[in-house]
Amino acid sequence: QVQLVESGGGLVQAGGSLTLSCVASGTIVSISAMEWYRQVPGKQRELAARINKIGETWYDESVKGRSFISRDDAKNTMILRMNNLKPEDTAVYYCHMGVRRTDTAWIVRDYWGQGTQVTVSA
Repeated sequence: QVQLVESGGGLVQAGGSLTLSCVASGTIVSISAMEWYRQVPGKQRELAARINKIGETWYDESVKGRSFISRDDAKNTMILRMNNLKPEDTAVYYCHMGVRRTDTAWIVRDYWGQGTQVTVSA
């Protein structure tokens, strides 16, 4: 009933920029926190950036100062702009949202996107 679809990943040279998008669709009443996680093979998925419902943001130290997260609740969309990319930013990036559905509006449910690969070449 709810789907998250990421886009914007790809191959970029070190020092370049990338914009990741995540769009939620379905029977949505509202979305609470929106988050970007990233995962490299053999390691746990880690939170990279977060924006809550009132627009407060948090960034992991590894991306702070180089990244900007935003949301558009009218479009159920979250954006992550990453600048000055480094090879260590190479990972699969996943979006995560806490969603209230129309059929069960009192419950916040966790939804994940399918992931988008970001590869930064040296």
